Amino acid sequence: MGIHTIKMPDIGEGIAEVELVAWRVQPGEVVAEDQVLADVMTDKATVEIPSPVQGTVLALGGAVGEVMAVGAELIRLEVAGAGNAGTKPPASTPAPAKAAPPVVAQAVPAGSTKPAVEPALPSKVAPEKTPAPQPLQLQGAAHALRQPGDKPIASPAVRRQAWELGIELKYVAGSGAAGRILHEDLQAYAAHGATAPASAGGLQYAERNDEVAVPVIGLRRKIAQKMQDSKRRIPHFTYVEEIDVTELEALRTKLNARWGAQRGRLTPLPLLMRAVVLALRDFPQINARFDDDAGVVTRYGAVHLGIATQTEGGLMVPVVRHAEARDLWASASEITRLAEAARSGKATREELSGSTITITSLGALGGIVSTPVINAPEVAIVGVNRIVLRPMIVAGAVVARQMMNLSSSFDHRVVDGLHAAEFVQTLRGLLECPATLFVE
Repeated sequence: MGIHTIKMPDIGEGIAEVELVAWRVQPGEVVAEDQVLADVMTDKATVEIPSPVQGTVLALGGAVGEVMAVGAELIRLEVAGAGNAGTKPPASTPAPAKAAPPVVAQAVPAGSTKPAVEPALPSKVAPEKTPAPQPLQLQGAAHALRQPGDKPIASPAVRRQAWELGIELKYVAGSGAAGRILHEDLQAYAAHGATAPASAGGLQYAERNDEVAVPVIGLRRKIAQKMQDSKRRIPHFTYVEEIDVTELEALRTKLNARWGAQRGRLTPLPLLMRAVVLALRDFPQINARFDDDAGVVTRYGAVHLGIATQTEGGLMVPVVRHAEARDLWASASEITRLAEAARSGKATREELSGSTITITSLGALGGIVSTPVINAPEVAIVGVNRIVLRPMIVAGAVVARQMMNLSSSFDHRVVDGLHAAEFVQTLRGLLECPATLFVE
């Protein structure tokens, strides 16, 4: 038997290090050739690392959340034959101790004496379940609470002390005979910082002091790093404009009634994408990426639209490539496909990179105004707020109109305020007169 060491492979695109986000195997497990050993994350996507050989896992080379360099030891297997790291000695010879499994960081409650790290458990040994934290009960709560309307029993001295402490006796459980409230009950109640509940039934509520430490790893770490870098390096400014989308929504309703069954139903997003494509023809400096290290702004003729998408792991931005060459239904179909790929974790690096401008929307939760963060190295992002029915004055009459705000952020190093405002006003004109979306 021999030992085969698998190193972190070169994933390409000049990537020098990756983050280990999940182990698919544990020490002691037998793995087959091409079986996935681990998931790692680059700046753009999650990648599965398969095993090139069959063998038994001896040791893992890192802990979940650890950043590993390309070429670092990922995992060690016991294999038939010589392996690539030498041959194991025969059984008659005392074998060296197997490499200890890696230590895995654990969340530790505040005040705990438990060590911050523990060795990873072999796969066949079930880890002990940690009991869920229980809320602390107020001292004296074990005594039966009096019924609503019952008067608390206490001596004049206890009543005076309660008055001085600002405590209402009806909320204090008595430990004396027949539920009599004693001085000790007042002291215990005051020591726990109890206050009178708002409900009228004389209920008592337990305090909670549990804490949960959540490691920032995987996609959440990448999001945090990217957002922090974007805000630190890019001087954002946000421009908000109110748009009357009544005619746009009427058109969308008619298109869905006529073509929805055959081509799929349209949301407002493909119409907005079309408006962005047309507006960028007049503002090429906004359809750009800024390499601030090199001091170069690259303007693009192609419009590769990033669509911010919420997934269980966090925010991802799949890219609709060549949006300028797609009609409404082609755009809608591609949005649906990319969103499903992102949410299922199957989106490729190519589908998550290369955008030249991004649209972000929270749909019905979009609020009135937002200040979206630019998806660096892009120089602009268009934020969609929710559509609301509001009274507006049209031709001197108050009428109900469907209104929506666009909250768009720009990189002030590249985009001047005047040009940003003109760009958004162009979007407004296209969306308020949707027939112009189809006039070349």
